[in-house]
Amino acid sequence: MEKTLKGKTFDIQGFSVHDGPGIRITVFLKGCPLRCPWCHSPESQLFETELNWMQIRCIGTELCGNCLNVCPHDAITPGSMKKAPDGKEIQLVDVDRSKCDNCGKCAEACSSKALYMCGTDQTVDEVMERIMKDVPFFKRSGGGVTVSGGECLCQPDFTRELLKRCKENGIHTAVDTSGYVSWKVIESVMPYTDLFLYDLKHMDDELHKRVIGVSNEMILENVKKIAQAGGKLQIRIPIIPRFNDSLEAFDEYGKFIKELGDSVELVQLLPYHKLGVVKWERLQRDTPVLEAVPPSDELVEKLKSRLEEYGLNVTIH
Repeated sequence: MEKTLKGKTFDIQGFSVHDGPGIRITVFLKGCPLRCPWCHSPESQLFETELNWMQIRCIGTELCGNCLNVCPHDAITPGSMKKAPDGKEIQLVDVDRSKCDNCGKCAEACSSKALYMCGTDQTVDEVMERIMKDVPFFKRSGGGVTVSGGECLCQPDFTRELLKRCKENGIHTAVDTSGYVSWKVIESVMPYTDLFLYDLKHMDDELHKRVIGVSNEMILENVKKIAQAGGKLQIRIPIIPRFNDSLEAFDEYGKFIKELGDSVELVQLLPYHKLGVVKWERLQRDTPVLEAVPPSDELVEKLKSRLEEYGLNVTIH
């Protein structure tokens, strides 16, 4: 099974220092059941490989235009004009997403990689080959491997096998999860997981369903079960304007997290930023995207202090 089992990744990031202790490799798997409108990795949401269009890389139809000739569905057509760095006007292309089937032919032909495919099928052996190159960094820093997403536990067999192989090689493991999966899946990876990086979006179920598209009931139940089973947790809370950036909301977080007990090693606050907005533009989806002013340093510190009043160890990313 291990030789043929494949997972769909969209990135493998070395020298990662924010996804668990020490210097790590973070393996990002594609697919997520949540629809957070502030998502900074929207390319992770769909489970299939998909076309991305990075306009800034396009060198124009005059110099390239290869994509216009290879699309079997006529989804690529001449588009708008833009000014190049040398001042010349160049013609870009347009992508008709209603005709595109993500076949990838345009990406193969694109000489500037303005069109590129997101999502690569890889075996456990292939990912482990990359991971093993960084073992010296893990040993010196107390780091390891974090499996993230999307929602990595939506590819449970691949995630479990990858974690198992890491543990066989003495590598510290972390799973970055929303918790929106069955307890059976979480239970199956627990023997191979040293740390869960666990996202809590909001404590109010109705608001959670309205904004994110799913209930938080299973999420909250699963994190309680991890704690009861002796799992180690780092709770991650995004600070999102007009969604959860109030002291009242953080009181609810504080009460809940405190009840999880000593299993919670750290609470990490993740203030909203705009870096994901341009990624939404590359996908050209008709999806609501949050564009807001990031929370002030003063507000973030207030929210941090409120959680610390519950005796929690809190950091700001």
